[in-house]
Amino acid sequence: MTQPPTYPTPPAGGPSPAAGGFAPPSGPANQAYAVPPQYAPPGQLPPPGWTPPPGSVPPPGWAGPPRPTVAPNGQPLASFGDRLLAALIDGALSALVAMLLFLPPFLILWWDMMTELTRTNPDGTLAETDPSSFLTDFMLPILLLELGLMVVMIGLYWLYHVEYMKRTGQTFGKRVMKLRIVPLDPAATLDRRMAGKRYAVQYVAAMLLPGLSYLDGLWQLWDKPWQQCLHDKFAGTVVVKVSA
Repeated sequence: MTQPPTYPTPPAGGPSPAAGGFAPPSGPANQAYAVPPQYAPPGQLPPPGWTPPPGSVPPPGWAGPPRPTVAPNGQPLASFGDRLLAALIDGALSALVAMLLFLPPFLILWWDMMTELTRTNPDGTLAETDPSSFLTDFMLPILLLELGLMVVMIGLYWLYHVEYMKRTGQTFGKRVMKLRIVPLDPAATLDRRMAGKRYAVQYVAAMLLPGLSYLDGLWQLWDKPWQQCLHDKFAGTVVVKVSA
């Protein structure tokens, strides 16, 4: 039986054998090489926030890193929490104004009622009070006072949420939370008409239709893609996050 020919072992780093075989690499035998990073176990998606290294192939089903939701003008949309806090700040400011307007006349009416109820006769006994006077002298003025206060607050709300807000797109609460109201159309400008439409749904219609204010405020949680409330949709506006 014919034995296969043998070849001499070439020196390290020397030339390749004359026939067959391979030349060992020159340099250290344990030369390190780059191992491609593993993005995830087979069949699983990478963790949130992961980005593939340059030159690598993204895993199947990976749609890229999450992008912040932005308005048509490129600014990030305001979150539900930020808008809620801004509304609470504006609501607290409105309640303070209402209290300052309502409290003085209410105290005057209350003082007159207590004076009438504690009126005494010359002999020191309590004077009899006509029950109907309680309705005409106290309850009726209170109801008229509340009605007048509602009319005054509607006017003040118009000045605050339309005339004041349309100048910069911000109320005091939105300025604190660094939010701004902008038109959905980036080429448009926020004006009195847009601000008035927001006001009509957010405040006037909400006072006339019970529960509308809650539906209006919560609508942004499922509205896509601009996270608008109902008054935003009616006016064609969105609320964005700004730096100042």
